[in-house]
Amino acid sequence: MSKVFVPPIKCQGIKTKLVDWVLHHVILEDQGCWIEPFMGSGVVGFNLRPKQATFSDINPHLINFYRAIQSGEITTAKARTFLESEGQELKKHGECYFKEVRARFNNQASPWDFLFLNRSCFNGIIRFNSKGKFNTPYGHKPERFAPAYVTKIINQIDYVCKATKTCCWNFLCADFRDALARATSSDCVYCDPPYLGRHVDYFARWSEKDERELANLLAVTPARFIVSTWHSNQYRRNPSIEKYWSGFTIL
Repeated sequence: MSKVFVPPIKCQGIKTKLVDWVLHHVILEDQGCWIEPFMGSGVVGFNLRPKQATFSDINPHLINFYRAIQSGEITTAKARTFLESEGQELKKHGECYFKEVRARFNNQASPWDFLFLNRSCFNGIIRFNSKGKFNTPYGHKPERFAPAYVTKIINQIDYVCKATKTCCWNFLCADFRDALARATSSDCVYCDPPYLGRHVDYFARWSEKDERELANLLAVTPARFIVSTWHSNQYRRNPSIEKYWSGFTIL
């Protein structure tokens, strides 16, 4: 595809470089549903733009944000006003204001504050402590709310808004096991799980037991599926490839 759409919520490990490859290999029947048990950024599904999709994640704040767009709570007009106003507050008060919003979010979460924190925290990292509290520090870049930057975010929200009006998309807060239980033979599942031993503070821990269960569930699912994970680097190989995924086709 000529240009990859980048979603409004930034996430670690966003798979923009894999979008073309996945879209080239995916087979989705007309009546089939696209299922992402680990939504994260949602970049692959958003670019595929299937008629039917279930975007699932265990992070309720991520799911609530997209549900707010789908329901009309978050619109492009409201988002522009919000981002411009919050940007001014951040410019005036810097880290103090960031911490104020973070404390407010951790006391009573809202999709609006989630968007602000994601765009003003360090590198857009979505990180929570063991009590489920957002704990990423301030990014020290108030220019992230400059007019051109705000317009970019608005365009991203507009893309999702239009897609949810023309497509049957379900945003589900659920464990990957629950999401996979919904899959049928007409569906296609895309899994981008946390890397074993890495990304352990996203919202919940990812263990070897989880990795094993995911492989076992995919081995018996009636749906077609694609899993993306790391294979190797110059220092080591991913041990879970041989341990859990060697029985599948690896590309």
